[in-house]
Amino acid sequence: MVHGVAGGLAEYSGIDPLLWRVGFVALTLAGGSGIVLYLLLCVVMPAGKRPTGDDDSGSSHRSWVRGHSAPALPRSPVGRITLAGVLISVGLLALVTQLSDWDPGPRPFLGVALLVVGLGLVATAFVPGRTARGGLIALGVVLSLAMAVASSVPWTSGAGVGDRDYRPTSVAEVRDRYEHGAGDLTVDLSRIDVDDIDEPLRIEVDHGVGDLDVILPREADVRIELDTGVGQTQVFDGGSSDGGYYPGTGSGRGVDDDEPEFVLTVDHGVGDTEVSRA
Repeated sequence: MVHGVAGGLAEYSGIDPLLWRVGFVALTLAGGSGIVLYLLLCVVMPAGKRPTGDDDSGSSHRSWVRGHSAPALPRSPVGRITLAGVLISVGLLALVTQLSDWDPGPRPFLGVALLVVGLGLVATAFVPGRTARGGLIALGVVLSLAMAVASSVPWTSGAGVGDRDYRPTSVAEVRDRYEHGAGDLTVDLSRIDVDDIDEPLRIEVDHGVGDLDVILPREADVRIELDTGVGQTQVFDGGSSDGGYYPGTGSGRGVDDDEPEFVLTVDHGVGDTEVSRA
């Protein structure tokens, strides 16, 4: 509604502008790409030629309408049906992941959405009315870009979506590996009693997209190996280290004895990384 982009896309594709707006909001919440795409369309889309092309926000539709002398064909229902099919199929997959142990990451969701859009494009060749082909192609391009991004991130089997917190309270509860697909991930090890650690706890943290926060006990000596992609990284408030070795604070048993209680290997794709003490 800011610049009439959704109204212009609706005129061109036959898909209701409200659905386009919902799509932009969804992309914005999923990493901010909706804002970038909207601003880009504000620049590249020509202004509409119809004097009555104002939407309810007062902004002129920026659309590809070629003229208004010929009567417009009725809108084809293919666009709305295809978008509904995308939402239904993705929703069903999400329901399956909630009711079962299947946790595949984002690629199956994007693949199913692309398949439905492809079927919609085929249907536009046989259904009369103002075609929704342009809008479906645009949606397919956006989904393809999202698939490319998802394929570049090391999604692993069992990696989920959404915020996750792990807070073990004993050595026995500590996992060898914590992995997550998309969403903020917190691994809080601050409740572990360092006196109970007989040998170094070797822990791998593999995170795809989202912020990562690892919290360690104050008295624990730690050795850290970081492999981070896009985002800021902060380790113990910028404290110095000797080859990734960070001595604990205080006077507890084993503090700064060159024998780490925790050996962390962190592989993080996109998002801020912070390693701190309780």
